[in-house]
Amino acid sequence: MKKGIVLLADGFEEIEALTVVDLLRRAGIDTVMTGVTGNIVTGSHGIKVVTDIHITDLKSSPLPDVVVIPGGMPGARNIAESSDAAAIINKAAKAGVLIAAICAAPSVVLYPMGLLKGKRAVCYPGMESDWKGVLFTDEPLVQDANILTSKGVGTAAEFALAIISNIGGDAAAQSVRKKTLL
Repeated sequence: MKKGIVLLADGFEEIEALTVVDLLRRAGIDTVMTGVTGNIVTGSHGIKVVTDIHITDLKSSPLPDVVVIPGGMPGARNIAESSDAAAIINKAAKAGVLIAAICAAPSVVLYPMGLLKGKRAVCYPGMESDWKGVLFTDEPLVQDANILTSKGVGTAAEFALAIISNIGGDAAAQSVRKKTLL
């Protein structure tokens, strides 16, 4: 069974995170909500989520098929400031695991880590202003090698379907699209 982890830190954007969790689970992908700032995290709009595991529980786990980094502020910044999150993201990126970041996360998490260098990418409009060495695009979502980036809340469902297509196959993505009327 394919496995994904969604990193959640206080201040995460609820739609970007929970849409992905929901749609990946509908596709039969074992999707684990991983708490970066605790086992109960509060989204940027006050929604509290009980995570499945804490990030420290991943240290001895095998790599997943995808690492998802939602946006939202200060959620993305809280992920960026976590050495545990950085270690997992870097290890996964080096192994060719799909890294999927949306909204603020490409700018706040991936860009400072150097993971966007020489790649096409997108983020929440205006957050790319100081990107150097990255080909910014205005598309709703962009994939370059194992890095998938997307603009934000309005692109969350398509972002989730792209993740499903990548790790579960096009048929799984189309099945979820049809069943959810997307």
